[in-house]
Amino acid sequence: MTFCHVLLCRATEVSWIVNDTAEEEVPACSLRHIIKKENSLKKHFSFLVPVLQWRDSFIHSHWEKLQNEPLPYGWKNQSYHEIGKTLSLLSHPGNSHLFERKTPDECVRCAVVGNGGILSGSKQGKAIDSHDYVFRVNGAIIKGFEDDVGTKTSFYGFSTNSLKNSLAGYYEDGFDRVPHDPGIGYIFIPAETRDYKMVASAIQGVSVPSGPDKGDSPSDLFGYNPEMHQFKMIHPSFIQYVTQRFLKSPQLDEFRDLYMPSTGALMLLAALHTCDQVSAYGFITDNYENFSDHYFDKVMKPLILYANHDMIMEGHLWKKLHSHKVLWLYQRNDNKTMMPLQ
Repeated sequence: MTFCHVLLCRATEVSWIVNDTAEEEVPACSLRHIIKKENSLKKHFSFLVPVLQWRDSFIHSHWEKLQNEPLPYGWKNQSYHEIGKTLSLLSHPGNSHLFERKTPDECVRCAVVGNGGILSGSKQGKAIDSHDYVFRVNGAIIKGFEDDVGTKTSFYGFSTNSLKNSLAGYYEDGFDRVPHDPGIGYIFIPAETRDYKMVASAIQGVSVPSGPDKGDSPSDLFGYNPEMHQFKMIHPSFIQYVTQRFLKSPQLDEFRDLYMPSTGALMLLAALHTCDQVSAYGFITDNYENFSDHYFDKVMKPLILYANHDMIMEGHLWKKLHSHKVLWLYQRNDNKTMMPLQ
């Protein structure tokens, strides 16, 4: 399988770049230098597509561009006033980016931790925590699994649906609350209208006014006094861009209303577009059938593939990016592990 087959060569696309800012300078260690030297990589990656949406990213011309694209790729059937009102609340400069470099030449190392059973018994906790930032998603259970998955959480990524499903589905396994690490960034994925309502209510400290989460108190999820800068929201243009360039699955045609990249995939791709070095732990690998669905499973549970994500395509993408040294993918083969890039 060629790299282009994994990423799918570009067809007719909308323009996802919403401003004329120049690409930021990055240190010598950055994965971006690897990408720019390889034609099969650089024609797919764009570091000018906004990763996050916030107050200043919502302009009328952008609305016109995305109002015909369905969620999560745009704002079709959404109210201009309501979307604008929600994004106006994301007014802190920290809402516009994941982190700031301390110095221009700082090499920012990020670990993105999925929940795959490959991490059970992996003893990767210290390696994960050694990164500058650690991303976790959905049912991110730590207590009792510190040796395998570490303890640090810098960013927690989710959609409201995946968060609630995790709290309900993994409660007995130990996921009884959202991570509350000091200064943690909560990264919302705008998969549905309810995600805009939830982030707005969380920032304002009020109950959700309508929709399937009506009456819910976000303070029960994110604490009573989170700082405004802790809230981040993935930009629909970014979701559309990574779907079209990297994960344009045939399932997108057959299950248009269901399919989107997984939460873990979106967090890993967000890290690849912001960090300098990225390590991926707990993601699907060629021998995924050897491991349980989750690292916290009490009994062996095979990974079940559903139509809403194309996990096999995601696995091919991580393997290919690993082979090009764009990321380091934690893999196990005959109980042997590979060490991450330093």
